[in-house]
Amino acid sequence: MPDVSSEMVLEKLRNVRGPDMESNIVDLGLVSDVFISDGKAYFSITVPADRAKELEPMRAAAERVVREIPGVKAAMVALTADRKAAPQSAPVQRPAPASGQPHGQRPAGAAKTGIPGVGAIIAVASGKGGVGKSTTSVNLALALQANGLKVGLLDADIYGPSMPRLLKISGRPQQIEGRLIRPMENYGLKVMSMGFLVDEEVAMIWRGPMIQSALLQMLREVAWGELDVLVVDMPPGTGDAQLTMAQQVPLAGAVIVSTPQDLALVDARKGLTMFRKVEVPVLGIVENMSYFVAPDTGTRYDIFGHGGAKKEAERIGVPFLGEVPLTMAIRETSDAGTPLVVSEPEGQVARIYREIAARVWEQVAVARQDKSRVMPNIVFE
Repeated sequence: MPDVSSEMVLEKLRNVRGPDMESNIVDLGLVSDVFISDGKAYFSITVPADRAKELEPMRAAAERVVREIPGVKAAMVALTADRKAAPQSAPVQRPAPASGQPHGQRPAGAAKTGIPGVGAIIAVASGKGGVGKSTTSVNLALALQANGLKVGLLDADIYGPSMPRLLKISGRPQQIEGRLIRPMENYGLKVMSMGFLVDEEVAMIWRGPMIQSALLQMLREVAWGELDVLVVDMPPGTGDAQLTMAQQVPLAGAVIVSTPQDLALVDARKGLTMFRKVEVPVLGIVENMSYFVAPDTGTRYDIFGHGGAKKEAERIGVPFLGEVPLTMAIRETSDAGTPLVVSEPEGQVARIYREIAARVWEQVAVARQDKSRVMPNIVFE
């Protein structure tokens, strides 16, 4: 059986007519870069925002013809709404929106679509990489579970997924009815990550629209079942993934992870500012790698300083959720895929994570009581 190439996919997609019903979607320039991995084809189709729902049959047709290619096991196809896209498309006459609201924009206060069965969605974010955000995410999820909740974990870092290794999960998710796929599972957590769909050595070279599409599909086309909370391990920074989550998903709030030193706090402030601008509640700040206790002497060392995240939380008026020490056990168990909350559940660090999880859940309840928040209207130009 021949290897599937992007050229083969594009040639097949020339059989799918575009929104103008005359030219095909490839010649109209609507198809993103095609990515092939393990017999699966990933791409998006750019369409006008106000016609996205109407053009769903076009997306389905594209998925169908690509799956007909010998060697293709599955196709992940998404419509990417772009208000400036497809000038060749024939205009569709529609009633003018109320109050002069432009087509394709989310009206202020409009409800965001949740995930069926999922009670709350929490984003774990950081302003920069290297602060232990993913390790915090996985231990936070396990700690919420240890506190009695039903928990799922989404690895939203498309470029650098780490959950397969952190949770020692291998294999590929199975597709079930419709377009749904069954999440992977270990230690009682339901988990989804791009790392389950592509090989670890594969470099993901995707533009913003594909990142947005992949993230939303991993959110909405996974059979999460009944969950009290879905923890989302965000990529570092304030880019496409964060804005997609803020615009499209009803986040219960965000947890910011930082180390104590000023350099990390400067970047953490950017994440705090972004979530506040898009009116997502900041549930609090975790100070990771807060201090180090030498195992042979018991001497404490503040390697990255100490207390910076707590002072920042007090300064801007958000909860300080707790401080996690820098220990060799956290590093060793993370590399081994046996997080401390499950491998040493009665240990000091596991207790710290459970306390942080309890504070996070308390803040979710506080945010839910705030009925005065109006969801923002975010427009990408």
